[in-house]
Amino acid sequence: MSGRGEVSLEPAGDGTLIAHLSGEWTLEGALPSAAPVREALAGDGVRRLRFETSGLGEWDSALVTFLAAVSDLARERKIELDAEGLPEGARRLLRLAAAVPEKPGVRRTAARAPFLERVGTTAVEVVRAERETLDFLGEVILSIGRLVTGRARVRIQDVLLFVQECGAQALPIVTLISILVGMILAFVGAVQLEKFGAEIYVADLVAIAMVREMGCIMTGIIMAGRTGSGFAAQLGTMKVTQEIDAFATLGISPMDFLVLPRMLALVMMMPLLTIYSDLLGIVGGGLVSAGMLDITPFQYLTEGKRVLTMTNCVTGIGKSVVFGGLVAFAGCLRGMQCGKSSSAVGEAATSAVVTSIVLIVVADGLFAVVFNILHI
Repeated sequence: MSGRGEVSLEPAGDGTLIAHLSGEWTLEGALPSAAPVREALAGDGVRRLRFETSGLGEWDSALVTFLAAVSDLARERKIELDAEGLPEGARRLLRLAAAVPEKPGVRRTAARAPFLERVGTTAVEVVRAERETLDFLGEVILSIGRLVTGRARVRIQDVLLFVQECGAQALPIVTLISILVGMILAFVGAVQLEKFGAEIYVADLVAIAMVREMGCIMTGIIMAGRTGSGFAAQLGTMKVTQEIDAFATLGISPMDFLVLPRMLALVMMMPLLTIYSDLLGIVGGGLVSAGMLDITPFQYLTEGKRVLTMTNCVTGIGKSVVFGGLVAFAGCLRGMQCGKSSSAVGEAATSAVVTSIVLIVVADGLFAVVFNILHI
């Protein structure tokens, strides 16, 4: 085996510098740097560079890259390059590399833009994104107006299909998450309430938390990751394959035919999923209460029923309708804003999830402030 590639320099008479190449010059191995050759060529008295390759083993494009760099150095310093000592294949590739000169200005280093320029570019992008969001919101409102007046071209089959995707097909993941969230709330409450002998109030904690907050929030987040990203991926793929452009060419509104059915289906299914999530969360809390606190199911349900009011129930269900609209809006928005490449579809789906979750958290915070002011 020849070992790793090496280069050694030997000065000869009449201003000739001999470069001895030995070892294996392949991309898999560690290759020597061209810095010693650069330093040697920078010295005075070198007028000719010759290669000696009797110890050269296997080689590939790594050797050609090294030779091309050395050739450029010799050309800059007007030093004659004698390539007769190189293998025939390397000489042909070296001549091919030098046959077409590199265009000036091709190699440009990416200079970082000034701070003010970056701030201005970011501000312009934010304004552009906000304008696109407002335009999309306006088109959604107009589409809803056409639906109310009976002028929207919406197929009931599409709405029912999305109802199935947003509703029945989402039950397994909603079931799992809701039961676990209820059990976690009950466990955390039990650990603290046991210190005061108030274990029975675990039922109050789980019931109020699930019905007012956790049921609608967790369902909204689940639908953001499951359905919102799906909407963005579906519409983004249609944007890439120019199907949306085809709808517009045929005089069919993409908002009526594609966006509106998805939004209607998710807004209708979110309250039902939230009620389902609330019930399963309460059941999960009951399992922990019966196992850890020896609270009977009858006691648990009686205490939970006592603290639940119609206001709590309506509050959670009302928020779920808003969260469903936000998730559908974000998913469809990112899908319609998708670029023309395949990678843009994945970016649109990711952006839809992030946007949906942010909107849900912000909206829930606003609801909390408003309800606190109204003493709800």
